[in-house]
Amino acid sequence: MRGSGQWVREYLGTLLVRPDEIMLAQGAGGELLVARIRALLSALILLLPLANAVTGAKVSETLIGLGAAVCTNIVAQIWLALAHQPRRHGWLPYATGTWDVTATTGVLVLLALGDRAAGLNSMVVWAFYLISIVITALRNDGRLTLYVTLLAIVEYGLLAWVVLATSGPEQLASVDYGIASVANQVERLVLILLMGVLTVALVQRMQRLIELSGRDGLTGLPNRLWLLQRMPAIFEEVRGEGGSLTLALLDLDRFRRINDEVGHRDGDRAIRHVATLLGETLATRERIVRIGGQEFVLLLHCPLGSAWERVDRLRRGIADRPFVPEFGADPQRITFSAGLAAWPQDGVDLSSLLHSADRRLRQAKRDGSNRVVARDA
Repeated sequence: MRGSGQWVREYLGTLLVRPDEIMLAQGAGGELLVARIRALLSALILLLPLANAVTGAKVSETLIGLGAAVCTNIVAQIWLALAHQPRRHGWLPYATGTWDVTATTGVLVLLALGDRAAGLNSMVVWAFYLISIVITALRNDGRLTLYVTLLAIVEYGLLAWVVLATSGPEQLASVDYGIASVANQVERLVLILLMGVLTVALVQRMQRLIELSGRDGLTGLPNRLWLLQRMPAIFEEVRGEGGSLTLALLDLDRFRRINDEVGHRDGDRAIRHVATLLGETLATRERIVRIGGQEFVLLLHCPLGSAWERVDRLRRGIADRPFVPEFGADPQRITFSAGLAAWPQDGVDLSSLLHSADRRLRQAKRDGSNRVVARDA
């Protein structure tokens, strides 16, 4: 039981933590997709009042459905317009999630005013609670899924309690909608909860896959994909603060020799050894990224001159701490060459910065390796 409880706490912990920037970027695209789906579904909802009228439903129910469909379409277009710039509106997923649930509850309330059984037993309208929960998975944010699920349970539970508490048996029976009872309302609340649990599991799985896609399997460091997705936000952050940013491209010197002498298993351990030493030098918000077999990128929040001093000091420090292989093999001295590029002087985007840094890295290799180059020769 203790192990099970710990698993549940860890599971909820991964959902309640704010997603990282990659997940939020993916979720922003998901919000736009949800807005488009919502607009499409809202247009299709206009067919429901027509279907009611054709099948001989009550005029009052048809008018309620028509009014709700028109209102839903108007609001759906507003959400769609806002979703084209979702990262400007951090509140947008919660606002639209609240709307999806509350609009469903509102329609059920209107139906209950005319027919108590219709308000509780309308399967078509009630199913939009489940749809509201499922589409939160497209935002890649477990907190949103939990919020929408709990909101649906609270709102529908309150509606069911009020209707059941204020209605007689004859008001809860309907030829069209059957008998509304405590038992079938509890069943519906349980179904909402089950849908929430399943959607939470789906979100958690997607978060894990996205996390793995942006991580290097050997070192656990961010990888090239992370760098490509995260750099635009980093540029905006530095620009807004008026700070400095230097990109350092590092390549381990003659690393193939280590693989040949001690084997690939110790070669992997040597890579992790270097990654650990590199990470020890980083300040808050600075990053180390592994972009290739023996290539790393350092994102340093300092000017080019300060970055050169730090990277050169790091170069000497790693050389002074040899890697010790397993099984008594001789310690291996590891050195690296590096090329630096400053933003925005050497490039305004990731591609141009990497190009400048790579040109200087190749210059360091030509000059004999084990050195740092910050300016073109």
